Amino acid sequence: MQPRTLHQAARELGKNFTELPLLWQAPLPRLFSHIRHIEGWEHVESAHAQGRGIVFLAPHLGCWEICGMYLASHMPCTALYTPPKQAAAHEVMRAGRERSGIRTVPPGTSGVRALLTRLKAGEAVFILPDQVANQGEGVWLRVLDNPVYMPVLPYRLLERTGAAPLLAFAERLPWARGYTLHIAPLPVVQGLEAQAQVIGDAMSALIRKHAGQYLWSYGLFRHRNYMPPMPEHLQ
Repeated sequence: MQPRTLHQAARELGKNFTELPLLWQAPLPRLFSHIRHIEGWEHVESAHAQGRGIVFLAPHLGCWEICGMYLASHMPCTALYTPPKQAAAHEVMRAGRERSGIRTVPPGTSGVRALLTRLKAGEAVFILPDQVANQGEGVWLRVLDNPVYMPVLPYRLLERTGAAPLLAFAERLPWARGYTLHIAPLPVVQGLEAQAQVIGDAMSALIRKHAGQYLWSYGLFRHRNYMPPMPEHLQ
């Protein structure tokens, strides 16, 4: 990573924390007034016109919190949610997010079933796809020229429901001028691994373009002992 990008990423990491009072406590009209531009909303309208559900895929880039909350304020939207260990933080976080209308469901069988039900009903789900998969729940693919073991859940949801995959990103504007919400369609291809790589390539391109706003400390590229052998073409 270039020194300039590293310094910018450090500043953006600080913004992740300083934004939280606004995100979780400010009245929604005030919060959403900080979204200055929306690019690609026509893709949401197109999916609705076709009666399709939507899988919003929002990597740890920019302000993903306001991204999910804004989308949920405009349509029924459900997201997986793993509560933090601190009970007080859990209550503040859950209440702050759910006041926008977003539904949260636990990871696991019941949560996945809820996502499938919502998508088949033509609703939306919000997923952060750039995560390390649990044991037996992932697929190897290349992201930012690195092999990563990522969850297959988003791609199974697309495969089983025919939902529209949309890449979503709330870009922080310079000098605290707010955000631009970007929404872009993603190709639908046959085969779970092929679909995963299409989305991985799209995420890579987006993150490269806005490298300073990516949460590099998240640990996506760390390998765990439980991971299956890496395919030769990724080594």
